[in-house]
Amino acid sequence: MSPMVLTAAMVGAEVTREQTPYLPMTADEIAEDAAKCREAGAAMVHLHVRTADGKPSQDAELFRAAIRAIRKKCDVLVQVSTGGAVGMGVDERCGGLTLTGADRPDMATLTTGTVNFGPDVFSNPRPLVREIATRIKGAGLKPEIECFDVGMIDEARALAKEGFIELPAHFDFVLGVGGALAADERALDFMRSYVPDGSTWTCAAMGRHQLPFVELVAERGGNSRVGMEDNIFISKGVLAKGNYELVAEAAKRAKAKGRTLATPQQARELLGLS
Repeated sequence: MSPMVLTAAMVGAEVTREQTPYLPMTADEIAEDAAKCREAGAAMVHLHVRTADGKPSQDAELFRAAIRAIRKKCDVLVQVSTGGAVGMGVDERCGGLTLTGADRPDMATLTTGTVNFGPDVFSNPRPLVREIATRIKGAGLKPEIECFDVGMIDEARALAKEGFIELPAHFDFVLGVGGALAADERALDFMRSYVPDGSTWTCAAMGRHQLPFVELVAERGGNSRVGMEDNIFISKGVLAKGNYELVAEAAKRAKAKGRTLATPQQARELLGLS
């Protein structure tokens, strides 16, 4: 099997400091945790940003500050979110795509359908998906296709047929969000069997499913996403003291299944990043 690419989803848009005091928010906090994640085995970080008062943001300057701080600390790859937070418009969601030169991210996410998101709706109508895909392509980035349900894989095929993305692609199966596809082993097996030939894939399982799914993914030759965006506990009732603790535990579980961990350079090659 190829080395596993471990991604640390560090911040997200929903988790608050009231839920965990260990959530990194400032550029320096994010960079410090990212460096520890890199040391623990992560090859990439998935990045959201926050304002000074902790509100979710997609502001380009906040992304710039975080990316610069991360790259001063370590060589981990940086993937920016274009999902942002529920209710954001397309221009706001795409703030991270406007960065160029040394501040340019390595990758960006692209969610290919609308989905129930707990009590809310994560709205991604088809014209909006095509607009974000156009902006990702214009930035010279490869998208990670975020799939909360199986139909989003079919939509990726449609996007490729229309010229918005290229296949094979890299997919992220997001399992266990309330109202969407469950974190179930059968769902994982179907989704990985259903992606276009030659594609790579990652799985992000929510909450208590996060770390056990690393083992399932490791056995199947895939890649894993862990971190405080999706789960704040290192064990039942015990808060992770940083994303690095979740990465370290994921790395231990992957290695126990016989997987090596990709370096950032190996991840770049495996995922086909420019």
